[in-house]
Amino acid sequence: MTYCLGIKVKSGIVGISDTRITSGSETTRAKKVFTVNKQNHSFFIMTSGLRSVRDKALTYFREIIDQDDESFNKLYKAVNAFSNQVKRAASEDKSSLKEAGLSFNLFAIVGGQLQDDEEHKIYLLYPEGNWVEISEGSPFVIIGNNGYGKPILDRSVRYTSTMEFALKAGFLSFDATRISANDVDYPIDVVYYPKDSYEIIEKRYKKEELQKLSKLWNNLLNKSIDDLPEAWMEKLFSRAEEHEVTLDEDTVYE
Repeated sequence: MTYCLGIKVKSGIVGISDTRITSGSETTRAKKVFTVNKQNHSFFIMTSGLRSVRDKALTYFREIIDQDDESFNKLYKAVNAFSNQVKRAASEDKSSLKEAGLSFNLFAIVGGQLQDDEEHKIYLLYPEGNWVEISEGSPFVIIGNNGYGKPILDRSVRYTSTMEFALKAGFLSFDATRISANDVDYPIDVVYYPKDSYEIIEKRYKKEELQKLSKLWNNLLNKSIDDLPEAWMEKLFSRAEEHEVTLDEDTVYE
């Protein structure tokens, strides 16, 4: 599967994607984020779904970027253009995929800022080609394996969070997913976009670079559990002890 995350906070955007590709019993690595950096024009696309669909749609979209990039003055227009290429791939491959027992599947996170956007934006694109914009009230989106890492973000990330805080929370969300799911793993690609900068910064992290951070979080989490008050459990455990005593008294020994 996949883990791709986009977080929009007041000061910018943070994105994380894993690189594991699982096909049957085979596991490989591949980049899942595509970036465009031009003057007053910067965005990224992260994808989750069938690799063949992703490659075809992005290949078509790259041609659009080369030919008509200047016509995109707002990010939603670039999202619409990519959406059209997803629909094009669907019209070409959907029936043959269905015959092979596969579903046409491609989700995408598109984030960034173009010259006429008042602020940075993130969009979630569905396989059908429709999309929604990520709002301040729910400032992040995960595609792929989203069950394990989402609770950490729900509890911590706000639109007013700093980008540094968002990246730390995002890493912990990825780490929780990696531990619980065998189809998500290192290395991870991180994208970082400060508001109005029109430049996406990208870095790949290997497991060795973040292993100490993961271990530290695990130790802190265990310590926090140990430090939680226990008064609320006293009645439960005292009743359990009384129950054990009663059983001992009622036991018949031969």
